[in-house]
Amino acid sequence: MSSVSLAGNIPSAAALRARSEDRTAWLLAAPAIVLLLLFVLLPVAAVIFLGFTDFELGYGKFRFVGFENYAHIISDRTFRRSLWNTSVYTAIVAPVSILLGLGVALLIEGEGRARGFFRTVYFLPVASLIVAMATVWQYIFHPTIGPLNALLSLVGIPGPNWLGASNTVLYSLSIIGIWQSVGFNMVLFLAGLTAIPRELYAAAHVDGAKSALDRFFLVTWPMLGPTTLFVVTISITNAVKVFETVKMLTDGGPNKASEVLLFTIYQEGFVYLRVGYASAMTVVFLAILVVLMLLQYRVLDRRVHYT
Repeated sequence: MSSVSLAGNIPSAAALRARSEDRTAWLLAAPAIVLLLLFVLLPVAAVIFLGFTDFELGYGKFRFVGFENYAHIISDRTFRRSLWNTSVYTAIVAPVSILLGLGVALLIEGEGRARGFFRTVYFLPVASLIVAMATVWQYIFHPTIGPLNALLSLVGIPGPNWLGASNTVLYSLSIIGIWQSVGFNMVLFLAGLTAIPRELYAAAHVDGAKSALDRFFLVTWPMLGPTTLFVVTISITNAVKVFETVKMLTDGGPNKASEVLLFTIYQEGFVYLRVGYASAMTVVFLAILVVLMLLQYRVLDRRVHYT
């Protein structure tokens, strides 16, 4: 009787193998879990904590102020201005870069001989150093020696001060943002186009879709649903996170006309040293990103066709 119970308590070979695989899986995932904890979760927790304090860099003591920082954000004109500028920038850059990326991807997909060359050319802005390219764009937009205004003067149009005037600076930065994003979106759409079975186009042709436009709306566009959802999410997130070009080209000026959310957070935290207030702004910024992503998936995911 005891031997039977003893045999029942001995784990089987399959159970031992499963436990060994579990341990191996946890060991392999441990570095990623530790990095996620140290560089994502703990910083987010620290930011949320500091958002309820009046902590300033250089001062050892701080006190809890509750929702005082968040109440101040609501009445902060600079924050409202930067939120508006970020919204305008995103509303321009995200849709235009998505449409241009899709258009370029379709053109390259239809090009047989120089496909690799055009992929490289359009992807160069993504791989380029932002500091170096900002210098190039500063020269292009220069009001007196810039080639853009020189071209406009040839047709009798007086060129504006692209980066130095309040009514043009945000649109100039949007042009740079579109230029940066088109190549990345193009690569993503090319991957989606490659995954579409060629048989679907043949079937669509048999069903009466004779023109390229008919085949696009009948086959290409529905099959690009998952790719488009991902591209929209990435494009909006990257546009909302704009910072480098603003810092290097305009420093938020003139008259805060190009000040965006991340630049305002940077100013509060690293220039004015009001880390508590900057942390509260960061929490609001993260909340905006989360809401945008949820809305995108709620609206677009229902229309996506997964194969």
